[in-house]
Amino acid sequence: MTTTTAAPVTARRAHPLLLTALLTAQFMALLDTSVVNVAGPTIRTDLDTGGAGLQLVVSGYTIVYAMLIVTGSRLGGRLGFRRIFGLGLLTFTLASLLCGLAWDESSLIAARAIQGGGAALMVPQVLNLIQATYTGPDRARAMGRYAATISGGMVAGQVLGGLLVSADLFGLSWRPVFLINIPVGIALYILARRALPTGGSSAARGLDVPGVALLAPALLALVVPLVMGHELDWPTWGWVSLGGCVVLFALFAVVERRVPAPLIPVSLLRVPGVVAGSIALLVAMTAFGGLMFTTALYVQSGLGYSALQAGLTFIPSSVVFAAVSLRRQLLPAAWHPRLPMIGLPIGALGFAAIAWVFGTGQALPVLLAAMVFGSFGLGIAYSPVMTLALRRVPLPQASDASGLMVTMIQLGQVLGVSCFGTLYLSVGADFHRAGELTALTIAATTLVTAVPASRLGRR
Repeated sequence: MTTTTAAPVTARRAHPLLLTALLTAQFMALLDTSVVNVAGPTIRTDLDTGGAGLQLVVSGYTIVYAMLIVTGSRLGGRLGFRRIFGLGLLTFTLASLLCGLAWDESSLIAARAIQGGGAALMVPQVLNLIQATYTGPDRARAMGRYAATISGGMVAGQVLGGLLVSADLFGLSWRPVFLINIPVGIALYILARRALPTGGSSAARGLDVPGVALLAPALLALVVPLVMGHELDWPTWGWVSLGGCVVLFALFAVVERRVPAPLIPVSLLRVPGVVAGSIALLVAMTAFGGLMFTTALYVQSGLGYSALQAGLTFIPSSVVFAAVSLRRQLLPAAWHPRLPMIGLPIGALGFAAIAWVFGTGQALPVLLAAMVFGSFGLGIAYSPVMTLALRRVPLPQASDASGLMVTMIQLGQVLGVSCFGTLYLSVGADFHRAGELTALTIAATTLVTAVPASRLGRR
């Protein structure tokens, strides 16, 4: 997502610590996306929550984040990047305190939703300011560090979550996973007041209140029955809710054609590659989010690993994913349009190998090798899908296109936790069988991603 969203200012006018402040915020938000995967089993035991409650703790953050990220981006442009960044950071930090003090499942889910709202205000300003402040080689370097932060945040979330839970600081068990955000958030707020520019973008688009008002209940009507259904034996209200979500999404599509500043402009969807790229990202991240969640459950609840051991399990595959994503540009340019069709089948094969490991109870090194192989394939495909989807987007629509892609990524993670988490937890006490069936379904889903991705390489 290297398109420009606002007229750039020269890099000389940027505060020397601007990029540090922005990337720290991005790192915090990513950390709280992945950290709960490892802390989840401990949270489940401590708060005596069911599998559905744990899924809502993970996905509640991401649902609100996905719903409001485009609105957060537009608020930054209209009211000033620093003001909205600071508001989002304060909300995120306060919600982290509420998460750390949560006394039951409901209070933690509510605090996580507020935390997602804070992230939705804070995080869009990161990419907005990078693109509005830096030009030429300075922007390339900033975007490289941005990509590395995203990859590093995923790794650090798993490892830091495991480390903090295993350390059991002051007897607080999983709570330091959230409480650590408080001193970091306070220090970052002080830094942001000095480093971030106050202005927004003169080309900022208006808000789409009707769109958000329909999208929010539509997503809840979809996710809640998927999460709760298996524990409540699929009650009637769940099926009614799933039917209602179809109606709400249809109304959302109608409203988006009529409002002056829609969340998803119809003209953007007509740009070649945007729809195919959005679908490919949504499906790929659904598979990836489901794999991260269920693997964390498998190695802890099934194999009996500690939270720290579970976190360390994700390091090799995350490092490979990051390295491949960052270095794929060294390949000849003529190869780039074909990379999704090369990487996605490799990823699917790696995830199928994970299913074999789960089903047969192979040793940890074999699981790590399968995870690395799958991450290698996904890493080859991920960045090219994003680049190919955005390559024909006109400059005035660049911000909306970036917002759409980020929203698809977040929604994919929500659906991954909801659908594949439900599948894993529904199989029963045989965690080997549950892991095998879930990973096989994830492998098939990854392979299906090749269908929309195949349209991106066409001229």
